[in-house]
Amino acid sequence: MNIEQIREHCLKKKGVTEEFPFDEETLVFKVAGKIFLLASLETIPLRINLKCDPEKAVELREEYEAVQPGYHMNKKHWNTISIDGFVPAKKILEWIDNSYWLVVAGLKKSDIKKLR
Repeated sequence: MNIEQIREHCLKKKGVTEEFPFDEETLVFKVAGKIFLLASLETIPLRINLKCDPEKAVELREEYEAVQPGYHMNKKHWNTISIDGFVPAKKILEWIDNSYWLVVAGLKKSDIKKLR
């Protein structure tokens, strides 16, 4: 899995924008102005940060060595995933979807209606 596949997957979702708000190497995907994925483009292997349910975040960290507490993020709610080939692409896409929907669930009802 590479950044282009991740980017394509994210941009298919309703209301998603991409930008570089912090620097030229951290690509950020947002829904309704709220971050659901950050990608560190200069690291090898590629690393992404995803929002995650706190209990599930701990489970994933225990199950996958490539999943760590969110780098520079709230470690209770965010995981950093190394895209190193050890986690199946299907799982990573599921986690991206989950991050998107967790952020959507926290939006105002009027914003959620626009995304459905």
